Parts: sequence; structure tokens; C-alpha cells
Amino acid sequence: MSVNATPSPSAAPSPIHAVVADDFAAVNQTILDQLASRIPLVETIGQYIIESGGKRLRPLLVLLAARALEYQGDRHITLATLIEFMHTSTLLHDDVVDESHMRRGKATANDAWGNAPSVLVGDFLYSRSFQMMVEVGSMRIMEVLSAATCTIAEGEVQQLTNVGNPDTDEAAYFDTILGKTAMLFEAASHSGAILAGADERQEQALALYGRYLGLAFQLVDDLLDYEGDAKAMGKNVGDDLAEGKPTLPLIQAMAAGTPDQARLVRRAIRKGGLDHLDEVLAIVKSTGALDYTRQKAEEMAAKALAELDHLPPSPYRDSMAELARLAVERKT
Repeated sequence: MSVNATPSPSAAPSPIHAVVADDFAAVNQTILDQLASRIPLVETIGQYIIESGGKRLRPLLVLLAARALEYQGDRHITLATLIEFMHTSTLLHDDVVDESHMRRGKATANDAWGNAPSVLVGDFLYSRSFQMMVEVGSMRIMEVLSAATCTIAEGEVQQLTNVGNPDTDEAAYFDTILGKTAMLFEAASHSGAILAGADERQEQALALYGRYLGLAFQLVDDLLDYEGDAKAMGKNVGDDLAEGKPTLPLIQAMAAGTPDQARLVRRAIRKGGLDHLDEVLAIVKSTGALDYTRQKAEEMAAKALAELDHLPPSPYRDSMAELARLAVERKT
């Protein structure tokens, strides 16, 4: 598969992308250029996962944050691209760890090529992202991104230790999703702010905006695992339960349900699999656990919106506000 191919339709701009359409097109082209390798399998797997229908939210945050503060250079294109590579490398590794077979409606790379190539191409993308960090030329940005990658890895390990553990509480859950998901959102908007020369309050606001947006996004992801449409999501309903992951819908169902309901959910988490899926689905609905999870997502989105008050009015800020709203309204 040639890396000089036209960017896939999956990377086409949405209405939120419209204000940075030219930047976004440049990012898509830079992604293709930076996938170049003398090893054909690296290009093949890299392009397969890059083109598999992702929303490109993290690079979008870089572009919007930088432009919202009137950045006029071109290093935000490199920065946005390397953020996408960091994210994609974590997807490749996560699918191996989770033994996943489907992502975004397509076979995972590990399912198509095996675990070893997937891990190694993930390593390539991660290494390439650090090459691009050097090109960006900001020690502050390198500090933010390197710290973020450590936190992300810790979050993934924490999630692994939570698997099959029904005693995982809400605080531990939020700590996990802050690390494994929200931290890269935060790093994206934060690094965009640094690149644009933000003042201290604007820098903090954009970092927190990304954090709260990432938390809202993951909360909705975990909610959709129990009420989403499998075809639209590109994964199976109940995947988290099958893997024994105690996400917030299950944690709240145990807290709000009857002793019998709590015992059943605890047993389902310990055992994993889908033997109790129908019963668990009924419990997370009847206990209000899904509504509770959505309420938490809405709270995080509201916090993200509040941080935008520290930015000057602009179409870029408006798009960031719309992104926060859509994060909790989405169905996929």
C-alpha cells in the first residue's frame, strides 16, 4: 500500500473541522508522508490503522487550540500529526493487550497480521512521533508530551489491574480514564497552546479543556458499550463486560442496585464473557446507571466549555465548544 495514496474518506473534514480545513488537509498529507518506511509491512499496517475510520479528534485539538490563539506558523501541522501517531500507536498496542478482533467495524491489525507486527509497527509510530517532536523544536512541548505518554502507559496498566476486579470504585475508575484517555486530549490542546505562545491562564484553560473533553469522551464510550448500536460503533455491545472491565455503568449499578443485582454484576465482572449480558443490560438500565454515567459526561463537557471563556472569541473557539457538546451527544 503506497503512502502516496490520496487520504482516505475516513479522514475527510466534518463541519467542526471546517474552520481548519486547510490545516486538516495538510495534517492528512503529512501523516501519509511520515508513514514512509523502507519496510513495506510498516507502511501497510500503519496506513491500515490510520485509515480505519478514526475521528482525528486529538490532532484537531492541536489545530483549534493553536489557531484560537492566532498562531500563524506551520509547526502545528507537525505537532498535530505526531499526536495522531502517538494515539495510533496506543491503539495498536491496546488491541494486542485486549485481544481485540474488531475496531471501527474492521478487523484489528493484530487480527489481520498478528500480534508481533502490530506491536512493532506501534513502536515505529511512537518513535516517529518523537522524531517529529524534535522538528517542532520546543522543549516545553516535549516535556508535556513525554510526561503524557508515561501517564497514558500507567493508565493502561491500571486498567489492566482493574480487569476482573468488582471492587474498583468510582475514584479508581476516573483515575484510570484520566490516564488512558483524557491525558492525550489534554496534551494535544495544551501543546497547541504552548506553540501559540499562550499566557499562563490561557495555557491552563486549554489544558483543562482537553482533560475534561477527554473524560467526557471516555464516559460516553463506556456508556455506549451498554446502549450503543453495534453496527454504528464498529464494535460489539458488551465488549467491556466480556473483558471484565469495571467501567462506570457497572460500578454505579452495583452501588444503586439491590444486593442480588450487585452480586450478579460482581460475578459478571469477575468471570468476564457474555453469559450474563442480558441480565447486566437490564440492571444498568433499571438502576439508572446509564443515566448517571451520561450525567457525569455532561458535567465534564460543561467544565470543558467553561474553560473556553478564557479564550478570545473566534470561530475556532466556537468549534471547540461544539466539539464539547457533540462529545456527549454522539452515538458512535
